[in-house]
Amino acid sequence: MSIEQTPQAFETLNPIDEARRQIEICNACRYCEGYCAVFPAITKQKTFGDGDISQLANLCHNCRGCYYACQYTEPHEFALNLPGVLAQVRQDSWQDHAWPRGAGQAFHRSGVAIACAVIVGFMVLLLAVQAIGSAGGDGFYATLSHNAMVAIFVPAFLFPVLSITISLRRYWAHIGGQKVTLGALTHAFGDAAKLKNLSGGHGEGCNFEDEDRFTHLRRIGHQLTMWGFLLCFAATSTATVMHYVFDLPAPYDLLSLPKLLGITGGVLLTLGTAKLAWLKPKGDRSLGDTRVWGGEMAFILLLFVVAVTGLVLYAATGTAAVPLLLALHLGTVLAFFLLMPFSKMVHGFYRLAALVRDAQQK
Repeated sequence: MSIEQTPQAFETLNPIDEARRQIEICNACRYCEGYCAVFPAITKQKTFGDGDISQLANLCHNCRGCYYACQYTEPHEFALNLPGVLAQVRQDSWQDHAWPRGAGQAFHRSGVAIACAVIVGFMVLLLAVQAIGSAGGDGFYATLSHNAMVAIFVPAFLFPVLSITISLRRYWAHIGGQKVTLGALTHAFGDAAKLKNLSGGHGEGCNFEDEDRFTHLRRIGHQLTMWGFLLCFAATSTATVMHYVFDLPAPYDLLSLPKLLGITGGVLLTLGTAKLAWLKPKGDRSLGDTRVWGGEMAFILLLFVVAVTGLVLYAATGTAAVPLLLALHLGTVLAFFLLMPFSKMVHGFYRLAALVRDAQQK
């Protein structure tokens, strides 16, 4: 297809073909070569298959610096919008490889409604279990027994693990991934931990919310969210080991490792998701995937509610509000885990896979 066609002609292309058209123009220009991992990856090839396009899309962090620097955006006849079209390809890659198929598309069409319905449904279930169950334990276990929690949460944890594993295997095959080496993993985890690709090629951050203003706000919001989530997961893992390996069941003191990790993680997660929810409406929607804006916001707010309800529940320990707060918190946690494979959360796994593949290609 000739790149001299009018912008109206580009509207008939599917996201993969439109991304291919734009990437070929970028490969000829190379002005943005140092912006992020996407552009050095582009220069390694002259032709791009569908798997190559999906790989580039998942390398993109949607910082939008390339768009604001580009001389070929509208009203130029090339009408480039690389962040926008890569966001569409990225979203389609998650949905096409998701297991079971169709669930991701449904969540991103009606993310807020689905998240609220799932939370309310689980709250009702948990309140019913509290009413008919025999707790008789200490702390939160006085409201909901340890065995009941295990019976509910083990399947809720194993399902997303299975779903995401199947999805990533499909994606890895699609992009032509090779045998994973320790060096590639180390490189990918290093980039992910630092969120290197949100720092901008100049190191001043990105201009997600303002064309003329470079900041690290989005990078900080992502880092707070990522490290907060990991600390909360570490708290749960530590408590599990203490319970089953060392026979030290909950409740734990404030200075115990599960509490220190959990409270710190909850605070970081609250701050990070609040920052991201504040930033998202400030960005130009046309530079992302407008089809799933609501679903992406629903995911951020769901993570925020998980963190806040956990902190409030801890603060309310020993009060009459615990049964209701426990049902609310556990309901949001269950909703988060079951929706994880189909929500924006899955982008972290795909992006890590894309970084591993990029390290292999280097």
